[in-house]
Amino acid sequence: QQPVADQCIAAVSLCFVDMPDRIPFCFFITSFMQKTVADDYTFADFRLKERTQLLLQFRYFHIASVPVSFADRTDIPCRTWRIYLIMNTENKVEEIIMVDMSHIIERNRKARSIFGADHAEAVKIFEHCVKYDLAQTAELVKMSRAIQADPEAADIQEKIAAFNAFRKEIKPSAHPAEPIYLWPEGKIPCCSDYTDNSEHLFNHDPDYAPFMYEVLLPEDTAPKGAIILCPGGDHGESTVNTYQVALDLNALGYQCFLLLNRTNRQPWKAQDAGADSARAVRYVRKHAAKYRIAENHIAFAGFSNGGLTGEALIEYHSGTHKMTDIYPDYIPDELDAVSADLNAFLCIYGPRFNGDPFNYEGVVYPPTFYAVGREDGAMDNLHWVYPDLVKHGIPVEVHTFAGTPHGKAGAKLYDGEVRYPNFELWLPLADCFLMDLFK
Repeated sequence: QQPVADQCIAAVSLCFVDMPDRIPFCFFITSFMQKTVADDYTFADFRLKERTQLLLQFRYFHIASVPVSFADRTDIPCRTWRIYLIMNTENKVEEIIMVDMSHIIERNRKARSIFGADHAEAVKIFEHCVKYDLAQTAELVKMSRAIQADPEAADIQEKIAAFNAFRKEIKPSAHPAEPIYLWPEGKIPCCSDYTDNSEHLFNHDPDYAPFMYEVLLPEDTAPKGAIILCPGGDHGESTVNTYQVALDLNALGYQCFLLLNRTNRQPWKAQDAGADSARAVRYVRKHAAKYRIAENHIAFAGFSNGGLTGEALIEYHSGTHKMTDIYPDYIPDELDAVSADLNAFLCIYGPRFNGDPFNYEGVVYPPTFYAVGREDGAMDNLHWVYPDLVKHGIPVEVHTFAGTPHGKAGAKLYDGEVRYPNFELWLPLADCFLMDLFK
């Protein structure tokens, strides 16, 4: 596939030579698959070569763009695009189609502009769902997603009013669990440039203090080990189904910890997300006797963006790496003397993006378990990262599941049923994987 990738990247470069006003975009390859030509592409305002033939089936790279901020260049349109490079049977580029995806960004902005403040109040419930009735919290998640999916619905204000009324009905339990804050107050190390959330574009404000919850076994149950679970996306709603997974892993015999770190790329840097995750590992390892586990029986389970966070922990905070490598002014405390190395990594539909670099120097990369649905765009990332890990001598176990899209771990909580029974098998498979390591 490498020659094809080289051709495609070259084609993008040539494309932008001809269209210099579209330079402010940073692209990364996200999927490589079979598709058929559709008639409903938006061709935007680019000079495209006319088609000489209709390709009934072709291979293409789907390249998603990341908008780049140019505060001093108001003349440059900073928008979001998808690029399709259509190739013939000889894998030669036939045509470049650039599809304007700015309507998706605008939809999300519209939703947050009318729902952001109300949603921010609900995030406090979603991310502290351990304190609340799980069925009520799941219902609130469904209401939230319905509002954000169609912010221009005629009855949007009625939906928001119903959402707020239901949110105010949800009360914490009589004896709620308490979060464990990961850093001393006022001493959270940070290298990200994030200072404003006035438009409620993110679930967390710049002064967010990361924490985790214990989801523990009864005292009369002997634990097999510990698993730190990191939700996907910008956390928020995805925390709730991750909590459901923690309960499922409890049933399999694991002490669990629900991690609410500074979210990777949304908007914090990977180094900060990894630092929070490393701090959680150090905390659990330091208190291994309290949790009745062996110090070398600690796994990290990352879901979607949480999987990228797990790799950030490994790349920047394992092995010989020190906090002061990233934060020169950081003053280590007693927890920093405890290793943040993982004994296992469960990466659930969150493999490293296709083509993203990873610096293996000085890291401790643990045995890794992947579970990805075959209808998930993350499959292409998996196909790329698996041989890279094998090349570096890392033990890897891979499971893919027919017919399963992205983000279905714990989804039975919202669906009211198990719609993807094959994907539920990742839980006992992960159990077997861990038991083989921990025996």
